Amino acid sequence: MKEDTEWTMEIHSRSGWFNIDLAELWRYRDLIILFVRREFVAVYKQTILGPAWFLLPPLFTAIVFAIIFGSIARIPTDGQPPVLFYLAGIIAWTYFSNCMTATSNTFIANSGIFGKVYFPRLVIPVSIVIVNIFSFLIQFGLFLIIYLYYLISGAPISPNIWLCLVPLLLIQMAALGLGMGILISSLTTRYRDLTFALGCGIQLWMYATPIVYPLSQVPHQWIWLISLNPMTAVVESFRFAFLGSGMIQSWQIVLSLVITAFILFLGIVFFSKVERSFMDTV
Repeated sequence: MKEDTEWTMEIHSRSGWFNIDLAELWRYRDLIILFVRREFVAVYKQTILGPAWFLLPPLFTAIVFAIIFGSIARIPTDGQPPVLFYLAGIIAWTYFSNCMTATSNTFIANSGIFGKVYFPRLVIPVSIVIVNIFSFLIQFGLFLIIYLYYLISGAPISPNIWLCLVPLLLIQMAALGLGMGILISSLTTRYRDLTFALGCGIQLWMYATPIVYPLSQVPHQWIWLISLNPMTAVVESFRFAFLGSGMIQSWQIVLSLVITAFILFLGIVFFSKVERSFMDTV
């Protein structure tokens, strides 16, 4: 006797160059939460200091930058306390770079899982971006503690209405890191050289971003070039919101958003194309 079967889900092949199903991604939200919990707990599970490792690297880096670039090289910080100036740029850059680095290894690092069970491949890079949000919030808490200390001490810092844009800056950094990460991950399935070039590329990108120097120190004729870096407007806007110093302009913000949207779109296109056949090349 044949029993009627009612299917609740159908998995089928897809064609085209833009195949991201957001509704399907939402259906797998429990899996995203599972991956987030796994990544957050596993990283520091067997360490002595645990979550303190989220705080120590940016703090020590800011101190080193203050000594080398502030005291020795004497690079101006727009009249702001050096540690606070560098820390503001470092925590913004760290979130972006961590998102990009971790998602850039999506296909290679998870080929074993991808080859055994079906789920939207974008689940893993999205979970990585969410995990790094928690890391950012911990580092942001450290920044606020130091920030309040300088504010109470009478340092020449002036928070302003731009503080309302900070959540939007976080979303933009997440989108940029995700877009760059999945784009590189898609390309590394065929060109493994990108894996080795990524570390060097991130370092060069960091120094092309006004982290150890303010945008005001860039010669006027090169402002347009450094503004092509979407992280330039993000870091300058973040600093301006909390410190009240900087020379960010509206056209730089618009340009940064356009480039971020283009990179995210390009990453999704390549990701959609590669996920259908990457098992043949990994």
